[in-house]
Amino acid sequence: MSTKQFASVADLETKKTTFEQLSAHCWAYTAEGDPNTGVIIGDDAVLICDALATPVMAQNLIAEIRRVSDKPIKYVVLSHYHAVRVLGASGYKNAGMQEIIASRGTYEMIVERGAQDMQSEYERFPRLFNNFDSVPGLTWPTLVFEQSMTLWMGDLEVRIMHPGAGHTKGDTVVWVPAEKVLFSGDLVEAEAACYTGDAQLEEWPATLDALAALGADKLVPGRGPTLTSPARVAAGLAYTRDFVTTLLGSAREAVAQGMGLKQAMAHCRKAMDPKFAQVFIYEHCLPFDVTRAVDEASGIKHPRIWTAERDKEMWHGLQASD
Repeated sequence: MSTKQFASVADLETKKTTFEQLSAHCWAYTAEGDPNTGVIIGDDAVLICDALATPVMAQNLIAEIRRVSDKPIKYVVLSHYHAVRVLGASGYKNAGMQEIIASRGTYEMIVERGAQDMQSEYERFPRLFNNFDSVPGLTWPTLVFEQSMTLWMGDLEVRIMHPGAGHTKGDTVVWVPAEKVLFSGDLVEAEAACYTGDAQLEEWPATLDALAALGADKLVPGRGPTLTSPARVAAGLAYTRDFVTTLLGSAREAVAQGMGLKQAMAHCRKAMDPKFAQVFIYEHCLPFDVTRAVDEASGIKHPRIWTAERDKEMWHGLQASD
């Protein structure tokens, strides 16, 4: 059945959150396919990897942390700029937040398109923004790094790195080498579609290679269950690689054959649906994914900015009958 509304508008079911300890200092806050958050409880402070979508949602995570630690939540790391990951940052101010950390690429994306993205994401998927009115505005980093930086949380080494482009041009991961735990943001997904509307698809596989080289025993993906063994980590990396390479390969075929966007969507579905149609948010992501993949296959290196108006124009165009 065709619809003029985004697939996500009909997604109203509240997801159960789980706060799970992965190692001596690392925790995962997961939500059945909704955006995940990582937590590192160091000797003297707490670090959050991805702030959640609103300050009200941040309070729920703070409550979980307070069950196990009263240490100040000093650091919030942004894995990238998307609203659903960053707009909750102000919720940690009263919990001790001192720094909001982001890569240079993420900072540049917030400058270029943060305001448009904030409205676009909210209108696409309102359920993910519990109490959107509590958001005071865009989240701006207070500390920006170029390629990597190291925090010492007492005796615990925490590496914050931009391993390469993929989901966005500024993707950032958090790596705890002593415990071999990796927080990947949306560079890796598990049992969920990759959203690629702002992606660098051609570069993404090499970035996954860089993550594989770390040798993580456990990995918290952007969405889906925590990958809790080296074999599951490898499977998550392979799954993500398959998704983005199948998508871009299909889009290149469509562009080579001179297809319009609607034809390209049908062509990509032939390769994508049999592998991925059953995973979280697939129908929501695919129109945006194919649009970006066709752009990249057509030589548009830097993703076009998504606005609420452009979202609707693209969605309605794909839903229209011939």
